Amino acid sequence: MATQILMPALSPTMEEGTLAKWLVKEGDIVKSGQIIAEIETDKATMEFEAADDGIVGKLLITEGTAGVKVNTPIAVLVEEGESADAAPVAAPVAAAHAAAAPVAAVSAPAPAAPVAAAGARVFASPLARRIAAEKGIDLTKVQGSGPHGRIVKADVEGAKAVPAPVAVAAPTAAAPAPVAAAAAAPSGASAETVLKMYQDRTFTEVKLDGMRRTIAARLTEAKQTIPHFYLRREVRLDNLMAFREQLNKQLDARGVKLSVNDFIIKACALALQSVPDANAVWAGDRILKLKPSDVAVAVAVEGGLFTPVLRDSDQKSLSALSAEMKDLATRAKTKKLATHEYQGGSFAISNLGMFGIENFDAVINPPHGAILAVGAGIKKPVVLADGSLGVATVMSMTLSVDHRVIDGALGAQLMKAIVDNLENPMAMLA
Repeated sequence: MATQILMPALSPTMEEGTLAKWLVKEGDIVKSGQIIAEIETDKATMEFEAADDGIVGKLLITEGTAGVKVNTPIAVLVEEGESADAAPVAAPVAAAHAAAAPVAAVSAPAPAAPVAAAGARVFASPLARRIAAEKGIDLTKVQGSGPHGRIVKADVEGAKAVPAPVAVAAPTAAAPAPVAAAAAAPSGASAETVLKMYQDRTFTEVKLDGMRRTIAARLTEAKQTIPHFYLRREVRLDNLMAFREQLNKQLDARGVKLSVNDFIIKACALALQSVPDANAVWAGDRILKLKPSDVAVAVAVEGGLFTPVLRDSDQKSLSALSAEMKDLATRAKTKKLATHEYQGGSFAISNLGMFGIENFDAVINPPHGAILAVGAGIKKPVVLADGSLGVATVMSMTLSVDHRVIDGALGAQLMKAIVDNLENPMAMLA
């Protein structure tokens, strides 16, 4: 039976994407799990795998097409001797997160996607859901073998029939009023209003791509919903700079060159361990306190930025952190990061010192509890320990803190721990 391959949602925020490249052509035989296309999401370029075996009967979307909505048919998969015209062309499905990996559809509508007891969405292809419904299989009990854990045809064909649980609707009184919520949310001037304001001026209109829209939405959410407060400290870098020079001489034979940012990552990771109550994120109606130090670092890319996460940073050597950061930054600039490499973490670092910025305030990346804004190291006159005047390399830092997660005194403890680590760099190797 001819089946449609639909545009997948390859990240939680993806509503549309660009079909960057087809890796198959019409008439090619494909196997389940075979990479058939490259798709640009709002954050990265990701490989797209076929969910079923078949022959590529027709490519419905040409490569390079931008703004393809999630669940839009992009190709038709047929069996031997079957025509591509046998598969009906369905309209795009409105739900933005209906798929997290390759999707196949058939002529009759597939059953609604099930929800696990904890409320999490169960990701399965429409074909797998149809087979499950016919055989009475509870998809919440099936382990998916498809991309990103998605349940595909092969997973349900051998599964035993278990009646699916009946979903109980929540009391309507508990549901928020969407109209009232929308009315309460502040909004800026409309596009039409702004265009009229500048109608007599020369300008170039730049359409927002998926990344820019996502950044805009998340930053708006952050500033509207997170009660920021700011803690500022200066740190003297002379000991760190001397220690870094010494280490780099010893590491030169291995091709390793540590940056100041590598030391900052390590200092923050160890500070989160010494002030564990600050190693936390906001989770709607609760706070999650993390055990590992998963530190995100902002990386500027064309059209936006990524915040790749260095997991277990407290347990890694400076040279290991340096190599991992270089790899993540390189792949971020070419949008080759996997979703798990830029999601998560409890704390972030944004360093603009290399651009000569002396100090600034960064916006918290939800659900993180804090973000450290790092400025440039500047030689300044200082009062030395013996009371005399001298010159030191001083770096300004600002910690933006979510007051729901971290109170003022706790934030001050975290900032002090970061400064102590940077001013006593040898202790970070102990």
